[in-house]
Amino acid sequence: MANPWLKKNPFMSMWLSSVNAAAGSMRGHALGQAKRQASTAMTQGANNIFEAWAAALVPKPPAKSRKRKRR
Repeated sequence: MANPWLKKNPFMSMWLSSVNAAAGSMRGHALGQAKRQASTAMTQGANNIFEAWAAALVPKPPAKSRKRKRR
């Protein structure tokens, strides 16, 4: 006698196909968002490093002399 658990089930096949399609879509969205966040973090890091070096290379402006008040 054939095992009934080993028979093909068309409803389960359709359900698994739709779940697999949804999982693939969610995976694509998650990977895209991760790439965008990584790119943003790299850009911000590069900008921060550039600004730090640029600030270090520019001399500070001379301090303004304070006038003494008369008493």
